[in-house]
Amino acid sequence: MKDLLKMKSSLAEEIENILNAQIKVEAHSSALYLAMSAWCDDQGLDNSAKFFAKQSDEEREHMLKLFNYVSNRGGRAISPEISNIPVDFESFRGVFEQTLEQEMFVTQQFNNIADQCVRTKDFVTFNFVQWFLSEQVEEEYVARRILELFDVIGEDGTGRWEIDRHLVKVAFDGE
Repeated sequence: MKDLLKMKSSLAEEIENILNAQIKVEAHSSALYLAMSAWCDDQGLDNSAKFFAKQSDEEREHMLKLFNYVSNRGGRAISPEISNIPVDFESFRGVFEQTLEQEMFVTQQFNNIADQCVRTKDFVTFNFVQWFLSEQVEEEYVARRILELFDVIGEDGTGRWEIDRHLVKVAFDGE
């Protein structure tokens, strides 16, 4: 029994490492979306600024969920250092294109984590990661639908304002 009590973590080292890497990805996403919020606010796109502020909060919550999971399993969760966050963006559409790219990247990262969990037979963490994979379906869906507004409405004239006005109606119903 003494040997068991000496075990610090029930997480395999490679799982702990990949989860800490994802903590950094989530922190980066949070900082990126906060920068996008500031940019949209500067452009007078109030709904978009609120949308990205909310996205930033959600990504931070995801980061903390991962952080706490690692810690609760006896691992060493690492508070990430974040750098290289842009403060300016080329276009309104470009902000949402970058959002979709970021969300697709995050989905792939969680797929990699799930794959690693299966390979190491860490089904507890595999189960934990399922929530994030389901969440990514929503994140990608919303980003795609908002990008479709650019195609339907266009940015000319009052288009930017119309897109900003309509994006709050984009929602994922899970079906």
